Amino acid sequence: MARLFCFGLGYSARALVARLVGGWSFAASLRQGDPARRRDLPQNVRFYDFGDAGLADPAAALAGVTHLLVSAPPDADGDPLLRRHRRDLAACKSLAWIGYLSTTSVYGDHGGAWVDEDTPPKPGLARAQRRLTAERDWLALGQDSGIPVQVFRLAGIYGPGRRSALYQAATGRAKCIEKPGQVFSRIHVADIAAVLEASIKAPRNGAIYNVSDDLPAPPAEVVRHACKLLGMDPPPAVPFEEAELSEMARSFYADNKRVRNDLIKRELGVRLAYPDYKAGLAAIHAEEFTS
Repeated sequence: MARLFCFGLGYSARALVARLVGGWSFAASLRQGDPARRRDLPQNVRFYDFGDAGLADPAAALAGVTHLLVSAPPDADGDPLLRRHRRDLAACKSLAWIGYLSTTSVYGDHGGAWVDEDTPPKPGLARAQRRLTAERDWLALGQDSGIPVQVFRLAGIYGPGRRSALYQAATGRAKCIEKPGQVFSRIHVADIAAVLEASIKAPRNGAIYNVSDDLPAPPAEVVRHACKLLGMDPPPAVPFEEAELSEMARSFYADNKRVRNDLIKRELGVRLAYPDYKAGLAAIHAEEFTS
């Protein structure tokens, strides 16, 4: 039986667990001492505490693991799993695939131009630089150990629940922020899971994949479309300079680029279920907002 260990069981990792059915068992790390993280956990996943020293019994946690998905972010000292368990992972003879979830922010700002996997990264944000460093550390593990390591650079993630413009609009949280020329690339969480599954079936050590849909778009355009689906008036346009945004939210506007996704289609044979935000929002609307 294939066994997937998820270091971090967030939105994307849970989508993969839900997609992999039959012939799979699942395990995941759980941050030690955080009761809130223990609510609403999948019943088919075995959890192992990950504390300051890492996994208490890495041999038991990694026993029989064939696939490892890493979605937890790096900290100021690097990737916490690699920092504590690089030797354990390199010695894990059952491992056949490692997937590292990174972000397209490693490309930095390109003034709205297109980027692909051959575009040299130039992260402008500290957290993006940490991601790039973690990418390189994981790829180095693959080179040293021979375990196939794949990096997935994810665009802005959306999907069912609270992760869509529909939810933001319906709850009065949506804003039509206007910054001339600004676009973002996006990806539906179900398509992330599809890309990961395709890579699991065709691993390539050292592979880097952009995971985005076909239609980069201005953020206000997406909000207005969500409001149209809900039959409500969109919020008024707000110039970026006047928008009341957190420092984190404002930092996302520092990068402006369009992300190409040709490689996941050509090499992995992925056909996106939601090739643009309109298709993705329509599906969420039909599932969550139509009685």
